[in-house]
Amino acid sequence: MCLTMEFEITRLSSKGQVVIPNSLRAGFKEGDRLLVIKSDGKLILRKATDIDEKLKEDVEFARRTEEALKRIEAGEYISIDSENIEEEMSKW
Repeated sequence: MCLTMEFEITRLSSKGQVVIPNSLRAGFKEGDRLLVIKSDGKLILRKATDIDEKLKEDVEFARRTEEALKRIEAGEYISIDSENIEEEMSKW
């Protein structure tokens, strides 16, 4: 699989706005919704579609899972017996 990559340099305004250079806007139009992901000092922009609602759910699940793992690593976990597992999971 070959990925093509284009890049330009832009600036962040005092209002936190970023101009997407014209050469990179092909396939985008005014009013398009964009998904912005921040990870390890990087921002990723992606065109949001109705299908991306599933992505939103997945990102939320990943966020909650990461929080749970941090609590487990900090020793803040609980034991659950098999009778109460469904009740506890419904809180998630």
